Amino acid sequence: MMRLRLAAVAATLALAAAAAHAQDMEPRAYSASPVGTNFLLGGYAYSKGGVATDPSIPIENLRAKVNTAIAGYARTFDLAGRAASAAVLLPYAWGTFTGDVQDENREVTRSGIGDMRFRLTANLLGGPALTPEEFARREPTTTLGASLSVVAPTGAYNPEHLINIGTNRWAIKPEIGVSQPLGNWFADAAAGVWFYTDNTQFFGGNVRSQAPLWSFQAHGGYNFQPGLWLAADFTYYTGGESSINGTAKDDALASSRYGLTLSIPLADSLSMKLTWSNGLTSRGGADFETFGLILQYRWFDR
Repeated sequence: MMRLRLAAVAATLALAAAAAHAQDMEPRAYSASPVGTNFLLGGYAYSKGGVATDPSIPIENLRAKVNTAIAGYARTFDLAGRAASAAVLLPYAWGTFTGDVQDENREVTRSGIGDMRFRLTANLLGGPALTPEEFARREPTTTLGASLSVVAPTGAYNPEHLINIGTNRWAIKPEIGVSQPLGNWFADAAAGVWFYTDNTQFFGGNVRSQAPLWSFQAHGGYNFQPGLWLAADFTYYTGGESSINGTAKDDALASSRYGLTLSIPLADSLSMKLTWSNGLTSRGGADFETFGLILQYRWFDR
């Protein structure tokens, strides 16, 4: 019985990790860009908050403080006459989890490489492949795009641990999004769904499965000058019920988040993004407040 309860705890924490994917809020992800542009990314994020657990599990006040450093690279290119991009992101995370077990406070610390992420995006409408010179002369218009994100099981994982940095499974998300310029204002939205493979080395020798997790996000913002903009962000995600050895856990998510993103140009090719987000409603997952900083260096092909 105790092993089954511990496995339920691990399932809850794994569900919270999966919810983190759905919590992504990225304004202007489908706005037009010139081809032949390279981006080098580096950043840091700090998250803190509570993790919901099954009421039958003797763990209360489970909370987490997680630091994440990220490094990434992205490039835009011509795909059948349309603008497209490919990106790769590698995180490294460290943090502490605390909770009360039978009125005794416990704490565990974890650190290690996280699951690597890949993303391919292509404009379907309103985003022809343009050189930087042609792009500068264009008239901004509505763009419709699609993307495919993949999370690979490269993160640190130990099946004997309740809490891990990695998830030991693949995750794939197809998504469609639209971006609409409105003078100095802009608005965009996206909808997608995460699909997961099974974790066959789950805690206690169990197999953990998860149903698809739907995610929706919307953004609205204002361009003060080239490279300097502010956006208000919102995301909602639902679904993702987990099961252990085929037994459903009745832990589907239905949560929403809101936040802000500020982009600041530092030099001709260097910019910084400051991000903040917090939980608005939360059912079954993790309610985190997150602060982030991302530095982006850009250069064009010659």
